[in-house]
Amino acid sequence: MNCEQAEAMVKKALSKKRFTHTVNVRDAAVAMARQYGADEQKAALAALLHDAAKELPKEELLQILRENAIIAGDAENSPPPVWHGVAASILAQTRWGVEDKEVLDAIRYHTTGRPGMTKLDKIIFLSDMISAERSYPEVEELRRLARQDLDTAVTVALRYNVEWMEACGKTIDPLSRQALDDLEKRARPAE
Repeated sequence: MNCEQAEAMVKKALSKKRFTHTVNVRDAAVAMARQYGADEQKAALAALLHDAAKELPKEELLQILRENAIIAGDAENSPPPVWHGVAASILAQTRWGVEDKEVLDAIRYHTTGRPGMTKLDKIIFLSDMISAERSYPEVEELRRLARQDLDTAVTVALRYNVEWMEACGKTIDPLSRQALDDLEKRARPAE
């Protein structure tokens, strides 16, 4: 699947609002890929597919995870709001012909992050959080940081994400905490 095919597919599959978000994420991801020396085509493809399963019913997401248990791993035990990323990655691999592991991983971890995030993982995670239609209080700070330093921006974004989830009493996927711990550890000067 190439970017044109992915865009046409998600345009048909998603609501107008979700499609607008997807295009905004793609635009942000391509700009960041250009700035930080990542592959722009991979960034565009991962961004276009990141929410391809977002509007599927919870039961259908669960069925995708169960039918592809080897690929899904322990995803079924993750909080349901992160299932769509894993499901989109599975569909990209099993139905849409995406073979690039880096693209598949960026789709899969776009809501949670993960320890050892690749540059593409960081770009898709952050692009999702700072896309043009976003308007939450911290978004301008994250956009500014994204233009200055990718690692700092992703670390701050993950920190905000964990804090928001805690404040709302929502379950935090352990991968998000692990990703934050990993980034913070890497940022500390060696002793």
